[in-house]
Parts: sequence; C-alpha cells; structure tokens
Amino acid sequence: MRTRPGHPVSRGRVGVVVAPANPSAEPELTRLLGSRADMHVARFPVRPGLPMADRLESYNADLPAMVNAFDGLRLDAMVMACSEPRYLLGPDGDKEQCERLTAATGVPFASATLATREAMEHVMVSDIVLISPHEPWVTELAERFWKTAGMNVTQIVQVRAREGYSSYAVTPQELITQVELAEPPPDAALLFTGTGLGTLSVLGPLADGNDRTLLTSNLCTAWWALSHAVGRHVKLSRVPYRRPMASQGRRTA
Repeated sequence: MRTRPGHPVSRGRVGVVVAPANPSAEPELTRLLGSRADMHVARFPVRPGLPMADRLESYNADLPAMVNAFDGLRLDAMVMACSEPRYLLGPDGDKEQCERLTAATGVPFASATLATREAMEHVMVSDIVLISPHEPWVTELAERFWKTAGMNVTQIVQVRAREGYSSYAVTPQELITQVELAEPPPDAALLFTGTGLGTLSVLGPLADGNDRTLLTSNLCTAWWALSHAVGRHVKLSRVPYRRPMASQGRRTA
C-alpha cells in the first residue's frame, strides 16, 4: 500500500486484466474498490473471427503475458476479471495457474473464479443457486466447475437477454425478472456468474424481504483484491452500501 501526499489513508494498487468488450467489470470494480485502492486495467487482445470456445482458450493462454502488461508498476494484487475462460480449466487448473503467476510476479494473483471460491469459503457458503447469463454449454461447464470445487448447485437460473445469450446484453430488469420467476428459496445463496453481467443495481431489489446471500463475480473479485491490497479481510456487503444489512444479521463477503 501507499500513502498519497496530503492523504492520510493508505491506498492499494490493483491490476485488473479484462476481456476487450466487457462493459461492467471496470464500473463495478471501481465502485466496489472505492477509496481503498486504485485500479489499473489491461485488456486482452482482440481476436476477430475466433469461435467463442477458441477465444476463451486464448484468454487463458495469453494470461501469463498479460500480467507483464503493467511493466514496472508496483501492484498489491492482480486479478483476471473473467469467469468463462476458467470454466474450461476446471477448479484445479484455475488455481494452479493463479499460483504460478503469483510465484512468477511476486504479486498475489487470482482469477474471478478463484476469488469467488475464496469468498464463498469465507462466508461459509456451500449450497448455491447458479445464476448464469452464458450460453447453455458454458453454463454446463460452470455447473461442473462449481460442483468439482465442492459446491452443491441446488438450482440453475439460465438468464437470457432479449437478443440472445450474452452477459454483456442482459439488462437489470431482465435479470431481476428472470431470477424472480425462477423463485429461488428466500434463504438461498445466489451466485451471479460473469464479470460482464451488470449486477450492483439488482442486488437491492433481489434481497428485499428475504435472507438471501447474494454473491457476484465482481463483488467477490473486489473483495479478494481489496483483502490482499490492504493486508486483511475486508467486508463487502452483499448489497453494496446498504447499511441496515449488518444489523439484520446477514453475512458479508
């Protein structure tokens, strides 16, 4: 961490590697990191014409080179703000690559999926309702990933934008409507997968009047990055900036 002249609060630096067209990771992570850390972003190369599966594989293959995109910038933590590519690797392959990159750079590194695993362990969640905006074949990979990681996937909510399956295109109202129609239990833990899925604006409505634990890829990624940037576990509310939540006894990540 570092202290800016005239600013008594120490601030961390977080490096973020993100897919080229992701519209939600940076705005949501910026909001979640707040004044506690500065965010520095590198984007994966654009590869026009690649089938989706090949593009996802290319992100995993390019990742070791991408962590060098920050050159000599001193960072306190680095994250890959992507979930879909990691579902191709499985939880063991995902964790192993993150450990290799941590060892190679000397900077704590996690993918969005590894950060989510650690966040769920931190709040002692083992049963999840998986909310997925991805194409069905990716959702199947996601289900397999979380089950292999030890999670009990009790329900899958396949979310679809008006024009098709795309985490980038799902509107907040579409997300709220489709989750509510699926009727997840009032005490369930909901995992919204995909850093490109805009989620912060839907957490309040979906938590209203129930005791659900709401976890998102961006929320968990920010929690992991901040915890490493400041050197201790931080609290990130499941419904960001909703102060009454703590007094209601709900868990925080």
